[in-house]
Amino acid sequence: MSERAVLEVIALDAEDAVAAQSGGADRLELVTDMAADGLTPPAETFAAIRAAVDIPLRVMLRAADGFAAGSPQDVESLVKDARALRAEGAEEFVLGFLDPAGNPDLVTVERLVAELEGCRWTFHRAIDRAADRDAARKQLADLPGLDTYLTAGSAEGVDAGLPTLLAEAGRAGSPGYAPEILVGGGLRLDHLPVLRSGGINAFHIGGAARPQGWTGAVCADAVGEWRAVLDA
Repeated sequence: MSERAVLEVIALDAEDAVAAQSGGADRLELVTDMAADGLTPPAETFAAIRAAVDIPLRVMLRAADGFAAGSPQDVESLVKDARALRAEGAEEFVLGFLDPAGNPDLVTVERLVAELEGCRWTFHRAIDRAADRDAARKQLADLPGLDTYLTAGSAEGVDAGLPTLLAEAGRAGSPGYAPEILVGGGLRLDHLPVLRSGGINAFHIGGAARPQGWTGAVCADAVGEWRAVLDA
């Protein structure tokens, strides 16, 4: 496996970011409020993390738990957040919303993507709740900047989603399947060999980088263990 795998780690603050980078993370996903599964961090938090590390940062755009964009006021708030983060220098983002029928909320996604001015972004695990994954991918395919899907292959996590992840990896490059698959959501070290042999080269961890749980910080040694397995 000549291609070095990408390891993305969730960071809540500069301390997390420094530990993740020293452990071998390639990229960070910046969020706040993990009790709500990760919401948009303040621009000041982004600035502090940007000053502390030099690896790429993907910033979450999400106002509430769940995969609905929320009210028009919520969407306006996200647009303002996106503008503030761009003004602070953010260049990569994470977002993804579904409508009540489980289809991509294209109105909201397109509104935010317009604010990103061509920045690269990840469509996050909303894909795992989509009514039709293949149709969703094709609906999103032409949006500028979309280069990654964060997915477990299933709403239940990687254990349940492995067949889907491997099947989608096998379609890489076909319409709707150009973005990279970034596997996260119940990901364990023992999943890595089968995923890598299936052609998947990007992995996302949150709790796995925190031996003390979400109340504790990222541990460089924990990140380093993942880096070592991926590089083996």
